[in-house]
Amino acid sequence: MLNFMNERIFKSLYRIRRVEEEIARIYPTDKIKSPVHLSIGQEWIAVGVCEALRPGDTVFGSYRSHAYYLAKGGDLKKMFAELYGKATGCAKGKGGSMHLVDVAHGVMGASAVVGTTIPNAVGYAYAVKLQKRKNVVVSFFGDGATEEGVFHESLNFAALKELPVIFICENNFYAIHTHISRRQKTPNLCDKAKAHGIVAEQIGDGDTQRLFERVNAAADLMRAGRNGPHFFECLTYRWKEHVGPNEDFDLGYRSRQEAGPWLERDALPRIECLLSAEACSRLKTEVEEEIGAAIRFAEESPYPQPEELYMDVIGD
Repeated sequence: MLNFMNERIFKSLYRIRRVEEEIARIYPTDKIKSPVHLSIGQEWIAVGVCEALRPGDTVFGSYRSHAYYLAKGGDLKKMFAELYGKATGCAKGKGGSMHLVDVAHGVMGASAVVGTTIPNAVGYAYAVKLQKRKNVVVSFFGDGATEEGVFHESLNFAALKELPVIFICENNFYAIHTHISRRQKTPNLCDKAKAHGIVAEQIGDGDTQRLFERVNAAADLMRAGRNGPHFFECLTYRWKEHVGPNEDFDLGYRSRQEAGPWLERDALPRIECLLSAEACSRLKTEVEEEIGAAIRFAEESPYPQPEELYMDVIGD
């Protein structure tokens, strides 16, 4: 059972890493038609969380959406097609990287506007509770979102109604180019959740398995109706620039020396060393074949027709 779980975690981590490396490779060709916010270095959070979820559970997230979309089971072919702006994309080519969605797999959507899906997740969790379903809802967001008023309003309501929602704060310390120490007096974001009466934990070592265990325990309590919301502050680091495929240490707001210890904590080799060489080779081959097929699918798919411009638009 342990080997099976390690294989699942490794494949998911490797899949996200390689997908985003391919996005970074393709991006300069202008085939990808939207800005991309890469999760390289932060994949362990999405994997640790989503491995604890069931098919009926749902996730809401931010514009840095590739990792949790894939970890929750989002369709890779439709994701690449969406990045290419093709009609076969998960949002029919109209949303791009920052608006990935796959309702069939519980990925309820992402938004380019900071913090806006947090209340969506809370509202969905309220519906889950009213309908007496045994599902949980997850809200992914960055540290910058904790500075939005809607963050506090949402946590207050979730605590008041004891909703089955798990808040996942991916704290990579930067809101674009501004370090958290220049934006907030209190650096421990768990304190904000605790102020609303929410159980909060900080996980800062890139340990995918530990995060899985803690989220799984919280979800089990929620399914049993014995606990309200839970907040996880996951300390992590963004390897690439805020938006785009490159490094940005030359800009001066952070240094390669600062990044060094975080690069050494990379979750991928930590899991890989637990598997046999044969297992790693087999899983990597499966992922590479899937990625190749997804890219071909995107490149061969048609662009939306002009008459589709006003389709799926609310109102007349």
